[in-house]
Amino acid sequence: MTDSALVGPVAAPDLHVMSFNIRRRLPHLNARSPDRWVRRRPLLKRLLAAEQPALIGVQEALFDQANFVRHALGDRYRSIGYGRESNKGGEGCPIFYDSRRLSVLEWKQTALSDTPTQPGSTSWGNHTPRVVVDALFHDIATGIDFQVVNTHFDHRSRTSRLRSADAVRRIVAASMLPTIVTGDFNTDANTAPFDRITGQGLLLDTWKTAEERLTEEWGTFLNYRLPRRNLKRIDWLLVTPSATVLKAAINVTHFEGDWPSDHAAIQAVVNLAGTAPRLER
Repeated sequence: MTDSALVGPVAAPDLHVMSFNIRRRLPHLNARSPDRWVRRRPLLKRLLAAEQPALIGVQEALFDQANFVRHALGDRYRSIGYGRESNKGGEGCPIFYDSRRLSVLEWKQTALSDTPTQPGSTSWGNHTPRVVVDALFHDIATGIDFQVVNTHFDHRSRTSRLRSADAVRRIVAASMLPTIVTGDFNTDANTAPFDRITGQGLLLDTWKTAEERLTEEWGTFLNYRLPRRNLKRIDWLLVTPSATVLKAAINVTHFEGDWPSDHAAIQAVVNLAGTAPRLER
């Protein structure tokens, strides 16, 4: 029996996009802890198998977890991105995509620091490395080229979040293409980092601009508890203004009382048709 989807696969020119902090695997947890990866892993697979987004930005994925996500999505999916540490290990912010629908033109991963090309570097008050993955994609179905940016901001340092917001803004502003930004920003969508990224209409919040909302406005950090309305939305899915946002959702699906992650997945159906020409190649 297949689990029902909140959004599920969509036909071109529409594009189903997801952002999901899947919670890094931690050792030595109590056998009853809802945080145990062995307990969450099959639930994550069920959710991803039902939803089948064409594009998903993931946060907190260790190498084995990233491999699991790719296989849970299916054989046609590919991924880009690596760990945030100096040896390119540790948790990362990979982007997964359906290779039947999308192809990668180019991509890079940089540190959110004063030395962005140095893997594992830190600045701005964050004690753990933070990264951003940005990629140019080609939509095979529509012929449209577009940019995707996926990141995870620091959970402690407000200064780091502000400087990271500036860095992401520069990446988006430098592109002439329609852009989708996914991430766990560790701050609500009405705070200064949000204003820094979206200021002057550079990006729009899909939750606010969607033609249809499929769910309540749940807080996105569930912490393995039942969802609550109007709490912080620290996970965002943003788009440049030329994109049409058809649907938005905060997915609080759980199974038999257990949760696939301590975060809710956030989803949107967007249409980029007619927003930009193809890149010269």
